[in-house]
Amino acid sequence: MTSQDGRLLESRDAVRSAFEQFREELDDHNDRRERLIKTSRDVTNLSKKVIFLLHRLMTEDQDGYDDQLRGRRAAAQARDKLKDIRSLFATMSQELTGERSARYQRNVSPGLQEYIEALSFAHYLEHKTLISYEEVQTTLRDDAGNPYFPLSLEDYLLGLSDLTGELMRFAIAAIARKGGRQKAVHICTFVRECKADFEALIPYFKELRKKQYVTSQSLSKIEDAAYAIAVRTSEYDVPPAMLDDLVAQTVSYAADMSKFGDDSIRRGRASRDWEYGVEENERNV
Repeated sequence: MTSQDGRLLESRDAVRSAFEQFREELDDHNDRRERLIKTSRDVTNLSKKVIFLLHRLMTEDQDGYDDQLRGRRAAAQARDKLKDIRSLFATMSQELTGERSARYQRNVSPGLQEYIEALSFAHYLEHKTLISYEEVQTTLRDDAGNPYFPLSLEDYLLGLSDLTGELMRFAIAAIARKGGRQKAVHICTFVRECKADFEALIPYFKELRKKQYVTSQSLSKIEDAAYAIAVRTSEYDVPPAMLDDLVAQTVSYAADMSKFGDDSIRRGRASRDWEYGVEENERNV
């Protein structure tokens, strides 16, 4: 074997060794990515369950509890469930050290945004305010105070933007209950202010534009529901108990037929349904 053949073999071995290292790095990247995606899905599922829990606790009958106390009790139960989610973030932190947090942010973001949505919903029910960036980051720390991973401002804002959809569902569900009409008006004002604040940030976060479109739809549904109820209640002089029954019937029927948030023709049909309900109740009195 000549010296030239020996150098050629050494070169081939070096190339083979380099590609084997590339293969190991790619396999490690794909395995880590799959683990993070799976954990993010688990976070999403648990966060959705927390949101459903909050809706159920706030809409079920609890005689003797005012709305503020009910909100604190619901938030307390939600915090116990959110601890399970934070344990998943703790396992993620081992995969997101150093520059990996930026590399795998897209794989973590869906679950993280859903968690922020659930956390901010619980915070709103208890305090009637938006949760701050620092408060969210505090929940993403271990017992020693070390963050599991950096919280991006984009994930924080997108998670808060998703909150408006849950507030719309909460307002529609509560509008037929005692004090629900005032609550719907308050939520409507709150969502409108959130939308206005988010508008200024659209140039910096392109994904926020899509979220704002959904927020606009949610706001329209709350406004249509509150407007329909306000107009109908001003036209009929009925006892408060009967009024609550009529509101409950109208909201339930309109929600089933997807009338709120649609065109003026549907709103006209909802008005006729309301009038028919009033006439029926007056005949029964």
